[in-house]
Amino acid sequence: MEKAIIALAAAIAISVPAFATAMAQRAIGSAGVGALSEKPELIGSIIILVAIPETLVILGFAVAAIILLGG
Repeated sequence: MEKAIIALAAAIAISVPAFATAMAQRAIGSAGVGALSEKPELIGSIIILVAIPETLVILGFAVAAIILLGG
């Protein structure tokens, strides 16, 4: 039973940030496409803004790995 709880905790640790990242990238992506249609020179800034929320998923993966390997 203990291993099931650890696995569930690791799954939650990676799924919640992934869902939050998806919601953030949805808003950033649609705003970025609108901005790019008016100013194509903003492509570098838009790529950086879309990539920033991905750090949440990487952090969630690190926490999940710590839960699985340390538990």
